[in-house]
Amino acid sequence: MTNEASSTPAKPIENNAAWKAIVARYQKPSRWRATWQIMDTIVPYALAWYLMFLCRTISWWLVWPLAVLAGALLVRVFIIFHDCGHGSFFKSRTANDLVGFLAGILTFTPYYHWRWEHAIHHGSAGDLDKRGTGDVWTMTVQEYLESSRWKKFAYRLARNPLVLFVIAPLFLFLIRQRFPSPKASRRERHSVYAMNLALLAMAVALSFVFGLTTYVLIQLIILLVAGGAGVWLFYVQHQFEGVYWERGEDWSYVAAALQGSSFYKLPRILQWFSGNIGFHHIHHLSPRIPNYNLERCHQADPLFQDVKPITLLSSLKSFTFRLWDEKHKQLVSYRQLRKMRKQTVPPPRT
Repeated sequence: MTNEASSTPAKPIENNAAWKAIVARYQKPSRWRATWQIMDTIVPYALAWYLMFLCRTISWWLVWPLAVLAGALLVRVFIIFHDCGHGSFFKSRTANDLVGFLAGILTFTPYYHWRWEHAIHHGSAGDLDKRGTGDVWTMTVQEYLESSRWKKFAYRLARNPLVLFVIAPLFLFLIRQRFPSPKASRRERHSVYAMNLALLAMAVALSFVFGLTTYVLIQLIILLVAGGAGVWLFYVQHQFEGVYWERGEDWSYVAAALQGSSFYKLPRILQWFSGNIGFHHIHHLSPRIPNYNLERCHQADPLFQDVKPITLLSSLKSFTFRLWDEKHKQLVSYRQLRKMRKQTVPPPRT
């Protein structure tokens, strides 16, 4: 079993310090670009809500497509929220925090609490010894084989596509993020409480305008579309053929960025809705690069372009990945695991 789709080998990447000078040129936020992105995202999102308000008394067949469109736009809103959390969207910290909080209301995500957990993800992505915060639950083959029957069932359930991309996003955005982590600091905890109050105020206001039942149905559809798409993007960015995982002593930040984060080459319209986050290898190399500069940075040097892209079609293979095989350094399916176990079982004595 070989790792055929692996990207540029880790050693040349680690020895090449030129990337630092390159990414530094694209870390400078642009007030104009940031403002325009807010306008071309929030205005269509608000317009979609207004059209749903007008259409609700005509036909729900007109409301559903608008709700799906609003869900797609909410993915782009989350990218703005995400960049503010990294302090990369605006030069001003105050502007980042303010816009990040407001975007957090739309995305049902507490700003400071999420920023804290996401920073942990960036410092541990691809490190087998630091799994568990801000990532998708991933077990190694050995861990899975040594687990109890109940834990195996729970893991299979958590990795089931219906649970992972439909049920889990709704649970995450509607329930899980209403409660702070026990490890969170005072500011992170308070950000959760403040967000809960803001969401309650928004829900009351929109329920008054649309009616409670109508608002809840529309909001659920929007969150289902945005949450499912968002979780899929996050999943495929770190669960793909040729992905990089290492133990702490062998882990490399640069290799984890350029080999452990995918270059998801999407059609132009999907790239727009996803806020260029498909250039995830660049983002993990330097989280201070705003999303509107990611593509330009990727095109700036062959070092980045050597990273093998994942297309929309080839990314579907990620549905089959379940476990990390440390021996062969690749993700495997349950089917591959069964095959490996058959090959290692000694033949019966005659």
